[in-house]
Amino acid sequence: MKRILLLCGGILAGLVQLACAQQRPQYTQYVFNSFLLNPAVSGIENYVDLKAGYRSQWTGLDGAPVTSYITINGPIGRNFVQGDATAMPGDGANPYSRSYTQDYMASEPHHGVGFSLVSDKTGPITQTNMDLSYAYHLGLTSNLNLAVGVSAGVNHIGLNLAEITVADTQPDPVIVNGNASQWKPDLSAGIWAYSGNYFMGVSVQQLLKQNLYFNTTSNVTQSQTVPHYFFTAGVKVPMGDDVALLPSVLVKVIQPVPTTFDVNLKMAFRDIFWIGGSYRKDDSFGALAGFNISSTINVGYSYDLTTSALKTVSNGTHEIVIGILLNNKYKVRCPQHGF
Repeated sequence: MKRILLLCGGILAGLVQLACAQQRPQYTQYVFNSFLLNPAVSGIENYVDLKAGYRSQWTGLDGAPVTSYITINGPIGRNFVQGDATAMPGDGANPYSRSYTQDYMASEPHHGVGFSLVSDKTGPITQTNMDLSYAYHLGLTSNLNLAVGVSAGVNHIGLNLAEITVADTQPDPVIVNGNASQWKPDLSAGIWAYSGNYFMGVSVQQLLKQNLYFNTTSNVTQSQTVPHYFFTAGVKVPMGDDVALLPSVLVKVIQPVPTTFDVNLKMAFRDIFWIGGSYRKDDSFGALAGFNISSTINVGYSYDLTTSALKTVSNGTHEIVIGILLNNKYKVRCPQHGF
């Protein structure tokens, strides 16, 4: 009986995320790795950007979502890689200073490529996405860039039958002799406009609708993936040469659930560390902090306090992201073109 109750908790967590949130994972630190949501970000920086993240959602609730990922992207194009107009010599310029945003020049036209591996487990169901991405960046004006990107790959849906126990002695037609391991094609696209002190992006994931069957022989209602639309924007507000405010917003449109949004506000101290807070509509409040340890490594952490009905059984959500800056020619400590 205890195992059945634990299973119900796991399935409940999965259903809540699918019905009340989205089929793809959500992230509190989306602005720390915008590449997760928009393939147009591929190659935006003048180095190879490697990030690894882990998110434990609604800790304390059995079967709650757990997400882990690895992403890597970098630029291609000699004029950008070897002579980017915004990559300063020496230790680089503080991208949060007033002088940096005033003197910003659009990057040289270049290409970007990337790869992402995202695993999301909710109860007995695991979803894994593997995608390759490509983007092209060009200057629209002397200080404004536009990037267009696309990513393609595969999506694997797995059902762990060993974690399922039913109370009825009769076989469940949904899972018996079913297809517990399914591979589906995956396609995403996006655009990203950015300057020295702001960005705007639009992207869509799961462009290809897919039917998801665990059993194809019974008269069970099918489930289907739906497109996820993301609208993002942010701005840098320098408070001097040492401190800057970084407000940003993420709007998620996923039919047929209601449109929702995230709002973040970070305060950055030069290019060394930052602190901030976030709000997710009808879901949570969050606290964030990050450190740029050197020109090679940075780390970000966030904690979400649940405000939805799950607050009675949830101890909150933890998320940590570690970034590695490879081939960092100009020894910058934090993103020059992103936030």
